[in-house]
Order: sequence, then C-alpha cells, then structure tokens
Amino acid sequence: MSPASATSIGLTATAHPVLYEINTWPWLEEISRLTGAPVDLGSVPARYWDELAGLGYDAVWLMGVWQRSPAGVAIALSNDELVTGFRAALPDWTAADVVGSPYCVRGYVVDDRLGGPRGLAIARTALAERGMRLVLDFVPNHVAPDHPWTATSPELFVNGTVEQLDHDPSSFMRVADHVLANGRDPYFPAWPDVVQLNAFAPELRAAVVETLCDIADRCDGVRCDMAMLVMNDVFARTWSGMVGPAPEADYWPTVIDAVRRAHPDFLFVAEAYWDLEWALLRQGFDYCYDKRLYDRLRHGPADEIDGHLHADPDYQQGLVRFVENHDEPRVPTAFGTNRSQVAAVAALTQTGMRLIHHGQLSGRQVHLPVFLGRYPTEPTDATIERFYRAFLSVLADPVFHDGRWQLCTRSGWPGDAGYRALVSWCWTGQDRWLIVVNPSDAAAAGLIHTRWQDVRGQQWKLADPIQQTAFVRSGDDLVDGLFVQLPSWGWHLFRASRE
Repeated sequence: MSPASATSIGLTATAHPVLYEINTWPWLEEISRLTGAPVDLGSVPARYWDELAGLGYDAVWLMGVWQRSPAGVAIALSNDELVTGFRAALPDWTAADVVGSPYCVRGYVVDDRLGGPRGLAIARTALAERGMRLVLDFVPNHVAPDHPWTATSPELFVNGTVEQLDHDPSSFMRVADHVLANGRDPYFPAWPDVVQLNAFAPELRAAVVETLCDIADRCDGVRCDMAMLVMNDVFARTWSGMVGPAPEADYWPTVIDAVRRAHPDFLFVAEAYWDLEWALLRQGFDYCYDKRLYDRLRHGPADEIDGHLHADPDYQQGLVRFVENHDEPRVPTAFGTNRSQVAAVAALTQTGMRLIHHGQLSGRQVHLPVFLGRYPTEPTDATIERFYRAFLSVLADPVFHDGRWQLCTRSGWPGDAGYRALVSWCWTGQDRWLIVVNPSDAAAAGLIHTRWQDVRGQQWKLADPIQQTAFVRSGDDLVDGLFVQLPSWGWHLFRASRE
C-alpha cells in the first residue's frame, strides 16, 4: 500500500484530519474535580464531548487507557530523577498521584479506574455520535515487568544472563526465573520500568497481531509508540549479539498486513524519529510524526522550513504536524509568547494530519510527567484561548480537510535575501486560503507567487479573519508576485475571494 492511498482510508473520510490528544487519567481527574463527582470514561458529561466536536476535531486520541503497572509505579517512586520531575510539575504531589507510565503497559485492557472496557465503549459511542473517531496507544517495543507474558512466554523477550545482570543491573532485571533485558533505544540508557520484546521472534509477531486485532475491535486506530525501534535494521543494531538473525520480512509489514486482513480500515500512526518517516510510510503506516518540522520551527532557520516543505506532496500527506504533545514542552515554554502563534499557524495548516494536545488551547505551561494522574491548577491564558478558538474555526473550513495543498515560491530584489525568511503555501478547494509566515527574528519582505493560474484578470480580496486585516489585489499579483511584508514572527492567514 502506498502512503498516498493509505492516508485516504480508515480514520475519517478526510485526507487531512485533526487529531486531539487527551492525557486520559489527569483529564478525568480534572473533570471529576470540576463536577464534584467521580467521572470515568463511561460517565463523562456530554458537554465535554460536545465541546470537542464543536472545535472541529476529526478524532480523539485517548492516551493512556491501558492497565498501568504496579511494578512500574514502585520503580518510578524509587527513581530520584523522576521524583524530582514530579515535584517540579506538581509541587503538592503525593505518592497517590503516581499512577504509572501509560507506556509501561501491564495489559491491553482498559484500566478499571478509568472505567474499564464498558467505559471505553461508551466513550467511543459518544465520539462516533458526534462524527469523531477514537485512537488508542500501542507500544511495540516493550511491556511492564508484570505483564502476563513475562511469566508465561519468556521467548517473546530479549533474554539476558545472570552474568549480564550482575555486570549491568541498570540494563537487565530478573523476572520470575528469567533475566530479561530492559527496554531501550540504541542512543540512550535502558528504561528501568519496562522489559524488551524480541521483534525478531515469530511468536512475538503472532502475539502482537492477535493483540492489535483485539484493540481494533475497540477503536478506530492506534498511535504506535517509538515505532522505528522494531524495524528490522534498527532492532538488529540495538540488540546485535543478543537475538538471532533478522527475519526476511520486516516487522511492520508483517503486522500491519495481518491486522488489515481482519480490519481493513484500521489506522496506524507512528511516532517516528531519525528521518525514518518515509521508510515507515512505505511499510504500511498511514501517518508518521514530523519531528523534523517541529524542530525547524523551534530552531530555524526559515530557509530550512521552506526546504522541508519542498518534499514530495504524497510523502507530506502522510506526516503528523504538531507544536505540542505529551513528549514535548508546552508551547509557551518551547516557543515563547512571540513565536507561539506563528508556530501553530505554520504547523497546523500543512497537509497531512494535524495534532493538538489537551491544554494547548488554554496556554498551559506545565509539562506533566506521564506518570502523574493529576494536573496542577493553571490559569487560562485568555489571549492564547482567543487565538486558538478563532484559528480552529478557520481550520474547520473543508478546504483544510479535503482541499489541495501547494507550496508557494518566493522572490525578492537583487542584493536583498531577506525574502528567504518568508515561507508560504496555499489551499485550493471550494474556498482558497493563502498562508504566509515569517519564522525569524527580523522583519522580512518579498514577493509570494501562488500557483493559482486561473485567477488572472480578476480582483481578489485577501481577508485575515483572525487578525482582522483585508487587502484587495489583482489575480495577476497573486501569480506574478504578491508583495508581503511581515514583522519578526508575523503571519498572514488569508481567505481569498473574488471581489
């Protein structure tokens, strides 16, 4: 399956969906506190689902619904570095707030404290009734040390020896009668609270297919954590000498093809790094994280952003664009006040999937460790909230979901390269939109060239509904060169209409 065709199936009928990530445990705790009564997934008041639907989301990712690990909680509470992070994010934290990492999975069963399987079914129905799909987590690389497989099926894991445990106790642990390797990626120390699955083992791949088919009965798609770690070449590099030779078939085509035989419309989203997005798309994923764009928006320069957007459109349609998620700092911390809006406009009006994180719309600043089940109390930033509500009303235009995205070119004047700080693209469908950003520390001016050849000889109104600005320009200018001048970190989001 090609990436271009994969993006049109499964999650929604739209090629460019908006996915909303909710950290489920603290979200439910917050609702419980606000309503004054315990709330789980089966008893979320309808107004909360209504609000999500009203903001135009196509799908909701309920992050962290699976059974948490008591063993993982104990390990976290004994880790001084983690405890320091808990204290920084939640100064009044107690041990009861440490509910365990959602990526230290004890079992792919909805945690009873979140409403169990019945609660999830009710939540899924509530979303579907409002035209939204449900995405859940899958962690291919590791499980909790108290996952049932560690006792019943040690052949599914990377096994070590007593000598390795004695020599490197931070990378191995004893589980029942076996020494198992801790989960890891090749560039960092092992994670102390999880044990490593053997991606080369045929028995493991069969068990994963069975698990994912069971998950697919309960949701519309999965976000696969650190998906690149189980690719044959990455896994061989990480575990060379401890596992046998790589199978002829790679992990993801084997798994995804088997799952889709039973669930042909099931969606696969990859968390991916190290420029392996294209490889994962070719292996069957519908969408992959675009961490490279995020990094370039944070650190620049603008010319690299423009170069990034020159990639093949079919490839870009398979990317997930974001300025925040549970792994990254909150937007006000990552981008600062003056850069937050331009970063959101630049990332979330691209082709592909757009990801928005719970708390992003209200300007939350505390990056909550995933181990914690309670948010700190933070005031809403009224300016940020007004911006996002206006921005999401624009993003709800069908053209941003089903239209055609094209990168614009830019030009300037001899001896002046300042125009290269400008980056621009447009959308064409029932409506037309032109987006221009200046993600740099200096003012910039230049000429923007759309590919709207059919606008020549007409007058066009360019109206920015968020910043309340409007201009009338000729269609010839839109093609031959529209003069644009923007301050540092400035942006335009223009709806183009015949005057």
